[in-house]
Amino acid sequence: MDMVALVERLGETPTAALFGLLTGMVFGIAAQRSRFCLRAATVEFGRGRMGDKVAVWLLTFSTAVVWVQGARLAGLIDTTEARMMAVPGSWSGAVLGGLMFGAGMVLARGCSGRLLVLAATGNLRSVVSGLIFAVVAQMSLTGWLAPLRDWLASLWVTQGGRNLDLLSALHLPQGTGLVVGLALALLALDVARRNRIGVARLVFASGVGFAVALGWGLTYALSQVSFDPVQIESATFTGPSANMLMFFLDRNTVIDFDIGMVPGVFLGAFLAAWFGKELRFQGFEGTQTMQRAMFGAVLMGFGGMLAGGCAIGAGVTGGSIFAGTAWLALFCMWLGGMGTDALLRRNQSLAAV
Repeated sequence: MDMVALVERLGETPTAALFGLLTGMVFGIAAQRSRFCLRAATVEFGRGRMGDKVAVWLLTFSTAVVWVQGARLAGLIDTTEARMMAVPGSWSGAVLGGLMFGAGMVLARGCSGRLLVLAATGNLRSVVSGLIFAVVAQMSLTGWLAPLRDWLASLWVTQGGRNLDLLSALHLPQGTGLVVGLALALLALDVARRNRIGVARLVFASGVGFAVALGWGLTYALSQVSFDPVQIESATFTGPSANMLMFFLDRNTVIDFDIGMVPGVFLGAFLAAWFGKELRFQGFEGTQTMQRAMFGAVLMGFGGMLAGGCAIGAGVTGGSIFAGTAWLALFCMWLGGMGTDALLRRNQSLAAV
């Protein structure tokens, strides 16, 4: 690809949006076909099983780490100036936001990325929850909830004006990140073998992780030829959902990677569901389910913005570059998800007595 010619023909921001669209389509197709979902993985693991959902999540995460760390070693990308790394990270935001997001995704029955994928297949519950998530995320970014988010995030931040690179902070040799990714990939494949997961699903699960690496690679390549500064970033849904909402409300909104990615995911998931004959309308199963989903979407919107990313943005995208607060947020998302599922099951058991 002649990056200079492409930028000269389209312009820098439309090129960024095109790259977001491509990244989103790869993500949407792969996520729909693999049924990738952090909520499902946390619930399964919390109930004492290493099943197919855990295997898919592990394979997605490890694939992202392997591709990104391999590209870094080969000199193809440099994520030290990525948006997530170039600003101070919030430890308090990672903990509080991660716990809130984890609880919210269980209540809403899907993380923000999963909701977008399901919405593309005709799931009306996900449409409603996704809209609430986007509104609350925007309120947490620049609206009424922004002061509270800023205060909670400022309680404990990383030093030196930047996020913490775990590999550098631990003085680990080059290649450690790649080794970690390969080790997790072997674990994922072993779990997949024991659960007899088909090859096609494994390929698509890897495709979700590859989409994350693709986003990093495309935005880094664009940053090397652009006259104006370009954010080095990849797949995430909290900020982009808020930005996409403003795109429809404010005609002066700048078209960028985020604006392209959200419709890309929707289009990719729609096409995958169409070819797989899985398009069908689905609604809420009752009042209680609707209330839980709406409250969960609120928790995810605020928690994702506070944590610095969602299950994808912090959990996979940030994790693939070993951003310290991203790994902490991911850990807390797992805790929040497993804890909330345990509480829901306990209340159901008490109600049945």
